[in-house]
Amino acid sequence: MYACIHCREGSRQALLNLAFTFSPRVEDTATDAVVLDIGGLERLFGSPPALAERIVRLASEAGLRAAIGVASNPDAAVCAARGLGGIAVIPAGQEARLLAALPVSLLFASSADSPRPTAEIEETLRLWGIRTFGELAALPEAALSARIGQEGPRLQKLARGAGCRPLLAFSPVPGFEHSLELEYPVALLEPLFFVLSRLLHELWAGLEARALATDELRLRLHLEDRSADERTFRLPFPLRDHRACLKLMQLELEQRPPQAAVTAVWLAAHPVEPRALQDGLFLPLAPAPDKLEVLLARIANLIGQENVGAAELLDTHRPGALRMKRFTIRPPGSNPQIPQLRNPRPFAKSADSTLLAFRVFRPPLPAQVQARQGQPERITARGVKGNVVSLAGPWRTSGDWWKSDGWDRDEWDVALSDGALYRIYCDRAARAWFIEGLYD
Repeated sequence: MYACIHCREGSRQALLNLAFTFSPRVEDTATDAVVLDIGGLERLFGSPPALAERIVRLASEAGLRAAIGVASNPDAAVCAARGLGGIAVIPAGQEARLLAALPVSLLFASSADSPRPTAEIEETLRLWGIRTFGELAALPEAALSARIGQEGPRLQKLARGAGCRPLLAFSPVPGFEHSLELEYPVALLEPLFFVLSRLLHELWAGLEARALATDELRLRLHLEDRSADERTFRLPFPLRDHRACLKLMQLELEQRPPQAAVTAVWLAAHPVEPRALQDGLFLPLAPAPDKLEVLLARIANLIGQENVGAAELLDTHRPGALRMKRFTIRPPGSNPQIPQLRNPRPFAKSADSTLLAFRVFRPPLPAQVQARQGQPERITARGVKGNVVSLAGPWRTSGDWWKSDGWDRDEWDVALSDGALYRIYCDRAARAWFIEGLYD
C-alpha cells in the first residue's frame, strides 16, 4: 500500500519531513506531493484510514493543509490525493471505479517517474471530448496507441488506476561535515594536525562509501579568545586521497598559524563526482594530480602565495601590470577571452615582416645611457654594452599620478652595434634608465 500526501501550500522540506516521520521509503513526486510506502506499518499506526487521519492531524499541527490518498500503487494514490481531496482510501481492485469521475487534466501533472505529457496530447483528448478518467479508460487501447503513440496506453493505465511502477525512494544528500570539541586548548600545530587527520579520515570514510570525491574543504577553528579562524581549500580537481588534503592543510597552517589556542575544530567537504583520468599509451606520464597540488603548495609556502599561479593581466595602461591568480582547469568548451596586447613597435618586426618575440626582464635591468639631445647614443648594463645604431621613439606614458606608485616614463626601441634589439625606458620621476626587455 502507498499513501500520497498532497499539499498546495507549505515548503517542500516540511512536506518531506512529515513523510519521513511515518516511513523510511519516501518518493519526492512533485513540488506539492510526496508518496510513502506504508506497507507493514499497521502494527505501528493501525489501519490505512487510521494512519491517514494521523498524517492529517500531524500536518495540521505543522501548519500544512494536506489531502491524503491511499491506494495499492503510487500513481493511483497521487490521483486520489489530488482529485478526491480530504482522506481517500481506495481498496485494491476498486481503483477504476472510484477514480472514474476525476478530470483528465490530473494526468498531465508532472510526476517523479516520467515527464509531463505534451500539450498536443492534451489538446487531442479535449477535441475527442474525453473529460474524465472513466471516458479515457473506456477507449480501445490499440486504436488509442495508433493515434497518439505509446503515451496513450500509459495514460489509460493511470486512468484505470492500474499503474505498476516502483517507488522512486528519495535519499537526502548526506552532509559531509564533522566537528570535535577539544578537552584542552591546543596551542601547537603538531597536535592540531592529529585532530585534523582524524576528522579527514572520518570524512573520507563517508565519501568512499558513496564513491564520491571532494573539490573543496572548509575548515573552522574556534579559538580560545572566542574568535573563529575560517579557511577554504579549493582544489583544482576532485581529490580522493585524504593524505594529500592533510598535507595541504599543514602547509597552509604553517604559513599562517592561528592567532590563539584552538578549542574546537569543524571540517566540511563538498561532495562531487570523482574525475576519471586515462593516459595515452604513447604519451609520457604526467605527475599525479594530488602530488602536483602538494608540490605547488610547498612552493607557495616558500615564496608566498601571491607569487604562485597563473598570470592575469590587469585592466590598466601601466606597462607590465599583472597579478598571480590561482590556477584552475577550465571546463571543456570554454573560450577564455585573450587580452589585446599593445601594438608592436617598428622594431618588433624583422625585414621579412615576421613578428619577433619579446623577452621581458623582471626586474628591469638598470642601465647607464649616454644621451645627446634627449636621444640615447650608448648603453651600458650588466651583460649589455654597445652604441645605438638605430632607434624609434620616444613613446611617453604616464598614469596613476594620484597614487604613490604612479609612473611617468619615455620608452625607446633601440638597435645596438652588436646586432641586438632592446626596449629601454627612462623613468622621469627617478631620472634613471632601465632595459625592459630583448626582442628575440
